[in-house]
Formats: sequence, structure tokens, C-alpha cells
Amino acid sequence: MNIAIVNWRDPWHPAAGGAEVYAWELARRFAAAGDRVWFVTARAPGQGRRESVEGVRLVRMGGPFTVYPLVLLWMVCRRNRFDVVFDCQNGIPFFTPLVAGRRARVLCVVHHVHDRQFEVHLPRWLAALGRFLEGPASRWAYRGRESVAVSPSTAHAMRERLGWRGPIHIVPNGVPARLRAPRPSAARSPWPRLVCVGRLVAHKRVELLLEAVPELRKRWPDLVVDVIGRGPEEARLRATAPEGVILHGYLPEADKELLVSAAWLQVNTSQGEGWGLCVLEAAALGVPTVAFDVDGLRDAVRPGETGWLLPEGADLAKGIAAAVDELSVTSDTYSARCRKWAAQFSWDRSAERLTALMRNRRLPAPATLEWEER
Repeated sequence: MNIAIVNWRDPWHPAAGGAEVYAWELARRFAAAGDRVWFVTARAPGQGRRESVEGVRLVRMGGPFTVYPLVLLWMVCRRNRFDVVFDCQNGIPFFTPLVAGRRARVLCVVHHVHDRQFEVHLPRWLAALGRFLEGPASRWAYRGRESVAVSPSTAHAMRERLGWRGPIHIVPNGVPARLRAPRPSAARSPWPRLVCVGRLVAHKRVELLLEAVPELRKRWPDLVVDVIGRGPEEARLRATAPEGVILHGYLPEADKELLVSAAWLQVNTSQGEGWGLCVLEAAALGVPTVAFDVDGLRDAVRPGETGWLLPEGADLAKGIAAAVDELSVTSDTYSARCRKWAAQFSWDRSAERLTALMRNRRLPAPATLEWEER
């Protein structure tokens, strides 16, 4: 089949995140299975306009905003080429149903609903436009078409906050095979060590963790927090980081996995996620997570089994302290449950579900029926 995957960024973009991992892991698997795949995306400074990676044709054009009309123009010129178009909505979709050929099957892929995050990142007038494009405009453009959500809470938000009425299929994120493979248990730090992994952007609210550190170090003077990731908030966070916090910036996967494996606990302070890929990857390494009870994270974290969910507005320092106290006597139990939970998710399984969907076959069973029904 001829498949177009349109996504805001590619995995090599400086601002790439979990949405780019999702799109790329599926694209490369479609190509490996014999499909012809185009990955159409924005172009960061220094990136080539065209290249081929693992059999996937990468086509880059435009910046954060101009990519949208340029991709539509590119699609118009090739409207009869594609059998399937994966239109990945990162807050704003590409509206490809308006230009795709009649035989093309358009599947809108939604990671999470951004309505409450637009004002965090954009001026008020632009945030209002973003909400209109994500809500009423998308609802009209994709009316009656099938879509893909990465978690039950994303599907629920699409129904309740965007008024989405078409069929929604849940295709979760996966865990790389290297993380799910049996490995010797990593040496956990002898003193409490926390890790935070993700893009350093406003809605991730990493400052909440930094503000909790002085209180935590009153009980555990040697407590260390490793912050892994980069983004526009990095300079501000470095300027305000208290003693005990290490901001590593970007790290290669092997180095990141060593730090995560040594941690007692991962902390995710995000305002909301589609899924929270870092939660699942930490679980694969046997590390539980403390997070707020928000979209996506309430699906990725199983309270009392693979981590803890705190009510929005709760005292983060107290929540972390309670988790550390519990881990001091039950860390092995949590580690085993985390690994068992993460082992149920793989990118191969996610690609299998999407392949069945685009070929009109019955979808294989999800990773966990209980999870899909939550």
C-alpha cells in the first residue's frame, strides 16, 4: 500500500517528543512489511528536505505553522497516490480529508486533547484559534471518519471535550524490545534518587518537582533528582534548580536508561499526556512513577501496582515522600509489577493493530482488555 504519515515533526527534530516516536516506530514497521511509506513533516534548521531512512521516504517542509498549508499543497499534487493517510493531530490536525483522493482512507491519530494547553504556550487570541481548529473545525473536517487514540482517556476527552462522534480505535504506545528483554537487575542507588524524563516545556510543570526538592532533602539529605530532557524551559529551570538537582539535557538512550534504572522513582508532573511514554519505559526498567491524576497518566500508571497518582493540586513533596517510604520496604514488589505491566506493550503489537485497521480486518486483541476498558 502507499501510505502517507503526516506529523508535525520527525524524531530527529530538536523538539521531538513521544508523538514523533509513535509515528516513526509505526512508519518503519509498515515499510519493513513492504508498504511504501512517506513521512511528511516540518523541517528544522539543518535538516535535509528529503532523505530515506529504513525504507521510509522523509519529506520535510516549512516551520511550526507553515508546515500545515505546505503539506496540504503537497497532498493536493499527489491526491491520487495514497491508499491510507495517517493524519497525526498534535493539537491541530492537517485537515487532509479536504485534499485526499477519494480512494484514500484517512485516519486521524490523536495523542491528547490540547484545549487546556494552548493558553500555556500561546497568546490568548492564538490559543482561541487553536481551540477552534482542534474542536469545531476538526469535528467538521473528520466527521464520520475513523480515528485512533493512544489511550482511553484520550478517547474520552475526544468525546467529551471535542464532541467527536466518529469511531475511535485505541492503539497504545509500545515499549522497545531492548527494554522488555530480560536483563540483570540494575544497581539501585543506595539513597533515594528520583528521575524526571521528558521535554522541558511549560505544560510539563517540572518546576513543581524542583520546588519539592528542598522539603524532601530535609528527610533525605543525600536525595538526588536527575532531570533528563531539553526544551525552551531548560534555561529557566537551570537558574532556579536547588541543590540536589542535576539537569542533564539530552542523553543518548543507553545513558538515559542507566540513570532511570538507578532511580527509586520517576516523577511526572505534566498537566496532561496522551499516554506518557516515559512512564512505560521506566516501568520496563522496574521503576515506578508518581504522577498527577490527569489524562494519559491515569492510564499509564496503575495505582498501588506500578506507581501512585496524586490529585491535581496535592502536595507533591508529601506524595513523593510517601512513595519513597513505601519503596524502602517493597521496592522488589513494585519493580516486578512494573516489568510485568510494561511487557504487555510493544511497537510490533501496535503496528499490527493499525495494519489490521487500514486493511479493514478485525483488530487483534489489545495488550490488556482490562486496560482498554478503564
